[in-house]
Amino acid sequence: KLPSVAWNNEMQKFKDDELADSGAMLLGRTTYEIFAGSWPKETGDFADRFNALPKYVASTSLTALDWQPAELLTGALPDAVRGLKQGSGGNIYVHGSLSVAQELLRHGLVDRIRLLSYPGAVGQGKLLFPPGAQLPLELISATQFSNGVVALEYAAGMA
Repeated sequence: KLPSVAWNNEMQKFKDDELADSGAMLLGRTTYEIFAGSWPKETGDFADRFNALPKYVASTSLTALDWQPAELLTGALPDAVRGLKQGSGGNIYVHGSLSVAQELLRHGLVDRIRLLSYPGAVGQGKLLFPPGAQLPLELISATQFSNGVVALEYAAGMA
């Protein structure tokens, strides 16, 4: 069993900075439902800002979005995201939402990839990058936190 990693002030600052840089979030159905079931109950400055962030939800099965402000994206996801990126609402972050992230990667719609790497290896799980995928990445930053977590940020599509 892997040891748990304690959340610390360094990780909180990383997430605070990420939230300050966010103009909106893009979520798939599963992540939206998980977040909508927990985040509205959270309190504090971070939770208030996170809950107030506009949410775009990619789903073909949801018909109502209770966690507001939120908008259901209809039609082809790549087309919807191209439209969002042309707006002036700031950066759009994808949290979790593996199938959404994979589709955006396939269509060249990802500008940056931010990953948190935790100390430990599992040897199973879902892959962000499918076998055979090739995506040039340029390292922008690597930050090691005192708890062993490493934050990595890459520019996507760079060589």
